[in-house]
Amino acid sequence: MERHKLSSVQVDWDLPHKIMMSKPKRPRDTNQLAKRIVDLATGEKQEEEVNEARSKAGKKGAKSRLRALTPEERSEIASAAAAARWKKS
Repeated sequence: MERHKLSSVQVDWDLPHKIMMSKPKRPRDTNQLAKRIVDLATGEKQEEEVNEARSKAGKKGAKSRLRALTPEERSEIASAAAAARWKKS
């Protein structure tokens, strides 16, 4: 953990990232969020837990895939993804 000293205050520059990663994902829509809160409060649904092993495995796989692909292959994949996002349905 990298710490910096600003006058008499020590700042943990990784803290915002840690906070963002530790919060569960919530719906942005107000009505969906309200329903989720009611479901959790009444016990109809349980809070979803993040599986750390799966998360680490996914990150590890992405890094190895990045090393295995050539820049041209990565460009083709990115172009296909962009085309899919902008495709008119």
